[in-house]
Amino acid sequence: MAACVLGGRLGLRAAFSGCCLLHPRFQSRGPPGVEGRDRPQPSSKTSKPPKIYTKTGDKGFSSTFTGERRPKDDQVFEALGTADELSSAIGLARELMAEKGHPFTEELQKVQCWLQDVSSALATPRSSARESHLKLTAFPAGPVEQLEQWIDVHSCQLPPLTAFILPSGGRSSATLHICRAVCRRAERRVVPLVQAGETDTNVAKFLNRLSDYLFTLARRVALQEGQPEQIYKKNDSSNQA
Repeated sequence: MAACVLGGRLGLRAAFSGCCLLHPRFQSRGPPGVEGRDRPQPSSKTSKPPKIYTKTGDKGFSSTFTGERRPKDDQVFEALGTADELSSAIGLARELMAEKGHPFTEELQKVQCWLQDVSSALATPRSSARESHLKLTAFPAGPVEQLEQWIDVHSCQLPPLTAFILPSGGRSSATLHICRAVCRRAERRVVPLVQAGETDTNVAKFLNRLSDYLFTLARRVALQEGQPEQIYKKNDSSNQA
């Protein structure tokens, strides 16, 4: 589902409803060949920007894509919120990497788009979904396969692991390790939904593979920046004062 150009709650709603949010300068264009004052003018009702707040969640409930109202601490919204948190963390990592000129930022942007698709699938619990809902928000296996390809490419450039690595390796790498940890939490939130039959197994597979990708990319970024990875060393209590 191509929702990557739209962010957050509004992006999800807009993608679900099938509408397109256009830049204002495109919204004012009329049919080909219509110029100036002959162009149809938008009414005052359609020219107002949509409000970001709806007040429909003030009592602690929110709606799924299927129209079902659930408490905001429901497992579905816990999973959705963690996926959103993960995308935000990846956005921070991508910006840090862009400052260093890393070529992997396009991969991370694609990952963020896939996380929007993950959110679409999570927001469509199967217990209340119609077939039309499921067709629109199904999460395919393709992203899992693409992550595996990226992992293999990056791994070929890395020295073999001989010890446990602590989150380190410079700002970009350390931030990717944070993303990896958030991804693991997102996976833990999704697993109960998969086990209950509420969402696609491909969602859990994707998050599992994504954490591996983020770990591998963190190592690759540290190597490219010439930043040393800190190795775990067991503290010897006998040497402590």
